[in-house]
Amino acid sequence: MSANTSLPSSALNAEKRQAALDAMTDAEGLDILVVGGGVTGAGIAVDAASRGLRTGIVEMGDWAAGTSSWSSKLVHGGLRYLYQLDFPLVAEALAERGRLLTETAPHLVKAQPFLWPLKHEVERAYSAMGVGMYDALALLGARGKATVPVQHHLTAKGTKRLAPSLDTSGLAGAIKFYDARVDDSRLVITLVRTAVEHGALAASRTKVVEYLKNDHGRVIGARVEDLEASAKTGKKVVRDIYSRRVINATGVWTEQTQELAGVTNGLKVLASKGIHIVVPKEAIEAETGIFLRTEKSVLFIIPWPRYWVIGTTDTAWHENIDHPVATSADIDYVLEHANAVLEKPISRKDIIGVYAGLRPLLQPGVKEGESGETASTKVSREHTVTEVAPGLTSIAGGKLTTYRVMAADAVDFALGVEQTKVHPTCTERLALVGAAGLDEVTARSGEIARAHGWTLARVDHLLSRYGAETQELLELIDAKPEYGQPLKSAPAFLKAEVVWAVTHEGALHLDDIIVHRVRLDLEHRDHGLAAADEIAEIAAPLLGWSKDDVAAELAAYARRCTALAQAETETEDAAAAAHLDGLGQV
Repeated sequence: MSANTSLPSSALNAEKRQAALDAMTDAEGLDILVVGGGVTGAGIAVDAASRGLRTGIVEMGDWAAGTSSWSSKLVHGGLRYLYQLDFPLVAEALAERGRLLTETAPHLVKAQPFLWPLKHEVERAYSAMGVGMYDALALLGARGKATVPVQHHLTAKGTKRLAPSLDTSGLAGAIKFYDARVDDSRLVITLVRTAVEHGALAASRTKVVEYLKNDHGRVIGARVEDLEASAKTGKKVVRDIYSRRVINATGVWTEQTQELAGVTNGLKVLASKGIHIVVPKEAIEAETGIFLRTEKSVLFIIPWPRYWVIGTTDTAWHENIDHPVATSADIDYVLEHANAVLEKPISRKDIIGVYAGLRPLLQPGVKEGESGETASTKVSREHTVTEVAPGLTSIAGGKLTTYRVMAADAVDFALGVEQTKVHPTCTERLALVGAAGLDEVTARSGEIARAHGWTLARVDHLLSRYGAETQELLELIDAKPEYGQPLKSAPAFLKAEVVWAVTHEGALHLDDIIVHRVRLDLEHRDHGLAAADEIAEIAAPLLGWSKDDVAAELAAYARRCTALAQAETETEDAAAAAHLDGLGQV
């Protein structure tokens, strides 16, 4: 891909990845090296870089390739935590929800109404108290300014009008309340780009293989393998990155990456599997999402413009953490609980997507950190930061909604009290890439639709993914009109979105584009395989692929799709995971 000096400073691409690796391995060294490119690591990179610290971030796979691609895609306070009386956690998350909705990422995070079905008036009474507390904590976090509407009570008839597919025969009605949703993977990629915009150096497919130490045993950096270079040369290509502080933010891989520093008493993490199914929009007739309490946890039926996401499960995962997959039993569980409240049941024939991810849950027995704050003593969604070795900080736990708070805590801890005073966090109102100027571009939606012969839904789709950068995407199309055409096998997406994934969002491989950027994997039963040839044809000249490269990319993606389909036929985790042996992160 040839250099393009007109690209914004936030752009990620193959050339900038190489330049970042070169810069990270120069003699100057970094102030902070972040290991892990999920939402936590990306958030830390934004926090550190925006403080003026020389920051680097490396990720062994694609950005967001782990847990941060496979969540429920909700930005929420967590109603169920109120039942655990964890008011501080809920309040913190709701404050972050409001911040994302109104200031830092309004293009990516959207308010989402839900119905909470009520079986009787007694349930209405105590549920109203819980949702009322939820609303009150949200207002408190937003300093009295409502960022979403407060709860609204409905009769059974009113509930039926909003959700005709809901079986209201045994209901007293419902409570309508609000949370928010986000495309998790795209949020992470936007965070990495925001970090780069503030001066961070970012390299995906760069794996830490060893931590560097000085004569006193202090971690002073990391030896990394450039997996792209290794694959091309057939030989292991390693580089040394020196840094004054290293922060490990690798989620379910926390223990593995800590062990590289010889750590045996660091953070302990349990991998808990959550799966979701995706069905087309016409499968469920409703104007809102639906929130259900189950015997184990909660189940969300979440509307998106073209489909519904339904989940999740919560089961311990003991197989390869690179390959969490849904089993037939998992799918049956989700279908059973969704159909318990739907008048017209959904079936396996309706399913267009299935995905699984692992939550990193902290285990008891974590040591006390140097800050004097006691670490978690129970398995929870709360995060913990600690120095697991001199110079090496680890953070684990938490959830997507509170990534910014986690990031600030991690950088504060790594810097120490005195340096934090010199370099305080400044991310509370820091707009992510695409947020600034959003209102101006949105106001031109009708004009954009008319000029390009698009529907308003098409323009809304672009704005919800690219925000104010939609204008740059339009300039790309104006320069090469064929990019404004839809993909033949996936007409909801434009060819320009494939181009943008490579030139601006750091996609290096076919699966990077399909799975983590365009995201056909979510809403096509074949995981987007039918569109793979066309996408590869667009990406090939941008990434310098030969015919053999294209064939290899297509074959690798086809193997992935086949393995996932086979895994879904199994009833046990071990048998399902075995189908993915030999594949990379999926």
